[in-house]
Amino acid sequence: MGRFHQGARVTESAMYEYQKTGRFFAQISDDLKDAGACELIELGATDVTAGYSGVYFSADREALYRINYAARLASRILAPIVTFSCRSTEQLYKKARRVDWTDFFSVENTFAVFGNVSKSSINNSHYASLCLKDAIVDSFRETSGRRPDVDKIRPDVWLNLHVNRDKATISLDTSGGALHRRGYREEALAAPMQETVAAAIIRYAGWDGSVPLYDPMCGSGTLLCEALMHYCRIPSGVFRKRFGFEFLPDFDETTWRRTRSELDSRIRELPHGYIFGSDLSARAVEISRMNTCKLRHGERIGLRVLDFRESEGLEDGVIITNPPYGIRMGKREELGRLYKSLGDFLKKRCKGSAAYIYFGERELIKQLGLRPKWKKPLKTGGLDGRLVKYELF
Repeated sequence: MGRFHQGARVTESAMYEYQKTGRFFAQISDDLKDAGACELIELGATDVTAGYSGVYFSADREALYRINYAARLASRILAPIVTFSCRSTEQLYKKARRVDWTDFFSVENTFAVFGNVSKSSINNSHYASLCLKDAIVDSFRETSGRRPDVDKIRPDVWLNLHVNRDKATISLDTSGGALHRRGYREEALAAPMQETVAAAIIRYAGWDGSVPLYDPMCGSGTLLCEALMHYCRIPSGVFRKRFGFEFLPDFDETTWRRTRSELDSRIRELPHGYIFGSDLSARAVEISRMNTCKLRHGERIGLRVLDFRESEGLEDGVIITNPPYGIRMGKREELGRLYKSLGDFLKKRCKGSAAYIYFGERELIKQLGLRPKWKKPLKTGGLDGRLVKYELF
């Protein structure tokens, strides 16, 4: 675990941006920013402020480790290394060459750069990322005569370049890759819901386990998995073998082990009958079972091959589901009939329950035939969807 130290040196006198300010940046989709900010505060962040495509916050080491291990709504947590005025790729290259990259990793490690430029003299994100990559490689060659390899799929170290209005920030991704990749999804059907969106739906529903939860069209089981992790307090990063913060020069393994142990000790059992799901497709139920059973207590989630139209329903509980839409279904008339049947099912067989339905296409909301309590914008997979709550009296 952690970085390789062969050939690398840690410069104790070096002070990087995140060390000077104690500030970090959480990449969070726009529709989840408010909920994401609340979650960061719950996990120990302070001075939380909204930014472009995410949230800035302050954290000590323990809070940084806790956030990476347990946050469900953020996609990456970035630690700024250096921030500077940057009007050209030449400036970018020169500044990046002056960073002592051996403070972060060695030639034995692989790395990758992902970048974004906007409203700046530099107008090509790909070329800017290449310039940063070249500067890092040339810096290593100068100090050691060797260079680390680039791995764009599973690098040891992810580096982020953000240039906005001619101001550049180079950051290390302390998450070590996208946090929505939880590790429980063995297989998936077409267009599965992103884990962070599913976690947000569970959060918006406010489900605490006091009543049963049912997904009548469970698909790959993402909502069921996120409901289980939420109730059982399973950290979102439980399957992650390594985090990017382990490559920071001030990484404290004792603090990390203590933080992880503390969160793991809070995991609780899932009683039988708390979470269950069904789907018309036997293949979907098979995949759901495979995914849910990857998680601790996942075998206690009840799963059945069943058309919800033949289900007895659920009274005085919570229904959460992501019905098929668009390319996931065939003809528009068929889709309309499905949503009308879902509305009838909720109205007749789920009395006293609250239903939270994710609509990938907003125009399908009216097909349900029920009056919404509220609607929340929720984008996923490029779709401008809506999460809608219904109270079923």
